[in-house]
Amino acid sequence: MANKVEQLKKEKDGLDLFPDILRYSKLGYESIPSDDLARMRWFGIYEQKPRNGHFMMRVKIPGGAINSNQWRTLGEISRDFGGGIADITTRQNVQFHWITIEVIPEIIHRLNSVGITTLGACGDIPRNIAGCPVAGIDPDELYDCTKIIEEVNHFFVGNKDFSDLPRKFKITIAGCRHQCHQPEINDIGISAVRKPNGDIGFEVRVGGGLSTQPRFSRKLDVCLKPDQIKDACRVIAEIFRDYGYRDRRNHARLKFLVDDWGSERFLDKMIEKLSWKPDPAVDSNSPKRIYADHIGVHTQKQHGLHWIGVAILTGRMTSEQILKTAAIAEKYCDGSLRTTNQQNLLLTNITEDDLTDVQTELEAVGLNWDVSKFRRSALSCTGTEFCNLAITETKLRLKEIIGYLEDKLDWDEDIRINLNGCPNACGQHHIGDIGLQGALTIVNGTKTEAYDICLGGRLGSNAKFTRPIRRKIPADNVKYALENLLLTYQHERTENDTFSDFVDRHTDDELGQFLGDNIGVVLAEES
Repeated sequence: MANKVEQLKKEKDGLDLFPDILRYSKLGYESIPSDDLARMRWFGIYEQKPRNGHFMMRVKIPGGAINSNQWRTLGEISRDFGGGIADITTRQNVQFHWITIEVIPEIIHRLNSVGITTLGACGDIPRNIAGCPVAGIDPDELYDCTKIIEEVNHFFVGNKDFSDLPRKFKITIAGCRHQCHQPEINDIGISAVRKPNGDIGFEVRVGGGLSTQPRFSRKLDVCLKPDQIKDACRVIAEIFRDYGYRDRRNHARLKFLVDDWGSERFLDKMIEKLSWKPDPAVDSNSPKRIYADHIGVHTQKQHGLHWIGVAILTGRMTSEQILKTAAIAEKYCDGSLRTTNQQNLLLTNITEDDLTDVQTELEAVGLNWDVSKFRRSALSCTGTEFCNLAITETKLRLKEIIGYLEDKLDWDEDIRINLNGCPNACGQHHIGDIGLQGALTIVNGTKTEAYDICLGGRLGSNAKFTRPIRRKIPADNVKYALENLLLTYQHERTENDTFSDFVDRHTDDELGQFLGDNIGVVLAEES
């Protein structure tokens, strides 16, 4: 029997809810029935913890590309309605908090007036299409996928043929040589590859995703031409819609269908539904270890221009910072900004003469591009501050951990610390070099926030999910455990060694010992 969400989707399409949202904005929060609270997700709106009339509202930024006028509008919405804050997400979106039903129509009007939508930012529908944030400006890219992302996004937004999928559906498309768009953990991951004849084609992966049952996507035996990508995405979404599982919400993502079918059967069904036959895949190798945060000052492919990548630890920005960066982008950057899947922000198209002025103005509002390796790619989910599923606080905790490690360690190696407030993996703890998963423990008879420490995650040709090493370390002690571990690595490392190599060659017991014995931990196998 179909679950409750499937029943309410059949009764009313989430995309049809806007007249009701207008009505509820006049009647107030108490007038909204529970079914329509669920359908509001199709407009990017979730109830915020503690379900007392405030909402999280998420906007879509395809490929992370946004102009200064749009960015300014987000800053004004944050200032006027969102408590003066907004968060960049791991899908290059921006989300607001403290939103009330009374102001949602005004917010949607402001967003639409500058070409931004919230449609499909949440719900069982194609989500924001992610991509490389330096598409079109990276000197090393294989292909600029900006127009492709725009085309695929335009096809899916508001399209009722795909507004009732079994679960959320995530697409990423990029021509990035480093594959920073994370094709391994998306429902569809499309990446540019160079063919033997020198032409550029696109490989396709399907069925990736994290949450409580993580899967890496599987590569299909196809190589697409640029003008075939939209059609391929359409057909894959149709297969998910028509054959995906709907009985249990925790077994409804595309990855479970791909598990059962396998890549060959999936491709056979895909070809059956296409009006053309794709070329077979070409030999290609993913980067050994994907790491590209785009932070710092970089030279663009356009002569004489640069981008500056600013580290936004946890993705949290104030409305003042958003408004100021909009003004900087308008003044110096040809109005161009980019968000990243590491929750960071890029300002592009800066001339050599303007670099110093831009840096000075960024510093004045508390934003920096010259930061530690710890800070560059660390990320976190929303946590108990606003999320109804989280069991631990995340953003302040990550700032505490990063600040402590910066103070205690001399560190100059790329490393990703991903912190998550529950098992659902919005903070992507499965793929961090260090993954922290929120938990609860008892300390002196009192329930206390804690974290499982997991190690060894990565994407690329040697992709691995993290291994849980120690369970339920009290949250206050996590930073000490990580200090112990990283100091041991620095002492033991050999020439050309990496932290990943170090984790791979040690057992769970050995790594657990490196974390320390006096930090209130329980061995993974004992929990």
